[in-house]
Amino acid sequence: MHRLRISLVIPAWNEAEFLPLLLDSVEVAWQRFVLGPDMVEVIVVDNGSTDGTRALAQERGCAVTAVAQRCIAAARNGGAGVAHGEILAFADADFRLHPETFNTIHGLMSTGRYVGGGTGLTMERWSPGIRATWLAVVPLLHALGLEGGVWFCRRDDFETVGGYDIALQAGEDLRLLRALRRHGRRSRPRRRLAAQRTARELGLAEAVAIHSARKFDQHGDWHFLSLLPRLLFWAIVSRPRADAGVEQYFYSGRGPPRDGTPAS
Repeated sequence: MHRLRISLVIPAWNEAEFLPLLLDSVEVAWQRFVLGPDMVEVIVVDNGSTDGTRALAQERGCAVTAVAQRCIAAARNGGAGVAHGEILAFADADFRLHPETFNTIHGLMSTGRYVGGGTGLTMERWSPGIRATWLAVVPLLHALGLEGGVWFCRRDDFETVGGYDIALQAGEDLRLLRALRRHGRRSRPRRRLAAQRTARELGLAEAVAIHSARKFDQHGDWHFLSLLPRLLFWAIVSRPRADAGVEQYFYSGRGPPRDGTPAS
C-alpha cells in the first residue's frame, strides 16, 4: 500500500513569478485535508529552469525532481515517476487551487466510481475576448466528457494507460483523460470520469482551479481565436509547421508571428 494518499505534481519551467501564488493556495488546501497534511506530497518538476524555480520550490518544502526534456508531458511523467501517493494529481504552475481541492479529490476517488477526472477551471479575469475564447473551447470539451483544472487518477490506472504521451507538445492532458475514460469503461465495475458537476452531485465542494491570464496578457485577449484555426490548418497540411507553431507558442514564451507563420 502507498503511504500517502495524494501526490500533487507541478511541472515548472521558469515559474518563479507564478509558483508562489500556486504554493500559497496549495498550503491552504494542504492544511485543510481531512486526512492531515502528511498524507499529501507536492512535487515540483524542474524542466530546465534558469530563474530560481528549483530553489524557490525547495524553500517552500516541496519535493523537487528534474526532467531535462523540454516537454510538459515528459515533466508530468517524471513527477509521477517519483511520487509516492495512491492518487496522482496534476496542476499547472500558474494555477491557484481551491481550498477544498484535496478533500474533493479524496471524496470523489473514495467512492470507487471514478477512474479519474478534473476539478474544473475558471480564469483569474474575464474580458469579451477571453469569454469568447472560453465559449469556443470549453463547451466542446464538456460535450466530449472532458474537464479542465487539476487532473487526477489512481497511480495504478495512470501506469496502465501509459501516462502522458511524450510525443505531444500540447494537448497531452486531454489525451490522458480520454485514455483513462476508455480504461474505466473496460473496468469491472465500470468507472467514469469525474467533473466539476460530479462533486456538486455528491455534495462535495466544487474545487475549481483558477488559471492565470498570462497568455492573454502577453498576446492580447482575442489572440487565441485566430491562433487555434491556424494551428489546426497546419496540423492538417504540414505537421512540422504545426509542431513549430506549438513549440513557439507554448514553449518559447514569444508567441506566434502576426502572420501566423511558425518561426524557423
